Amino acid sequence: MSFLGFLLLGLIAGAIAKLILPGRQGGGWFVTLLLGVVGALLGGWLGSVIFGVGIEGFFNLSSWLLAIGGAIIVLLIYGLIVGRGDRVRG
Repeated sequence: MSFLGFLLLGLIAGAIAKLILPGRQGGGWFVTLLLGVVGALLGGWLGSVIFGVGIEGFFNLSSWLLAIGGAIIVLLIYGLIVGRGDRVRG
């Protein structure tokens, strides 16, 4: 997969992960792109370690599922680190 294809996969996977997770996540399209790309890398690595399948092609269903799953994991971790913005800190 080309670099631009991987960035597009990460952007779309990050956007889908934000739609799947409940609540309001902060960040714009750039944060979504970063979380999606990191999630795609994480999902590809976990898929190759656990299932023996990595991110192989843009139009491969396993690539999309691994990228979205990895983006969900990264988005959950990001939410734990950043925290919720509506909380009052004192």
